[in-house]
Amino acid sequence: DLFDSFEDGEDSHFKEIGTGDQLIDAYKKTPPLTKAYLTACFAAASAGFLFSGNQFPPLLSLDWNKVLKGFQVWRPFTSFLNIGTINIWYLMSLQFVWMYMGGLERLFHNKPYDFWIMILFGMVSMIVGYPTLKLDARFLGHNLSTYLVYIWSRMHEGVDVVVLELFHTRAEILPWFMLAQTFLLEGELPWLDFFGIVFGHIYYHLKTVGLLRAPKALQQWYEKSPSAKGIRNQYKEVSSDFLPV
Repeated sequence: DLFDSFEDGEDSHFKEIGTGDQLIDAYKKTPPLTKAYLTACFAAASAGFLFSGNQFPPLLSLDWNKVLKGFQVWRPFTSFLNIGTINIWYLMSLQFVWMYMGGLERLFHNKPYDFWIMILFGMVSMIVGYPTLKLDARFLGHNLSTYLVYIWSRMHEGVDVVVLELFHTRAEILPWFMLAQTFLLEGELPWLDFFGIVFGHIYYHLKTVGLLRAPKALQQWYEKSPSAKGIRNQYKEVSSDFLPV
């Protein structure tokens, strides 16, 4: 089975956390890519708060005219740092991404390159798919989180999940709960989130049937290259939290 190496109950680092020392400890134990992503998200949001009237920095937002005509090729990728503006909901979004993205990265602790491909597949699907579908993408970070939650839910089918400390539901219902929440908060059909789920389903199917794999060159670089030693050491710390199979 694709996920035979995944142990139950290993999401303990991603339960709700307190403040102060607990928050710092949780941040230190966050897997490397999730930590880098959340740090970049918060840095971008803070820059927007300080210099752009609490709006996402225009220099980082997705603008295809500037990408194609101005060769500002970073924009499609930095737009994934946009998960909203700084407020109480933003902090909840950060925790949400921390729990589910971090939880997935921990599950791939032995083969992190498969997790990197998961992230890349989702990003490329949205960068290409949304314009093709003539959808105006604004908060790609939020859409990426929906994609990841769907994959997480498929890997934890049947598990009980507590939402906002108010509702109990099954893991496989969680992505659809998110859709309903977005609809109620924004008052419009959440097509971007819906297609995030679609892209997640496509990824999960391709991965399950063995059609989507990390390139051998990437695997060998991670496993053998001296330049990847620092990354390997970070994932070894993650792996130390798992009991031997």
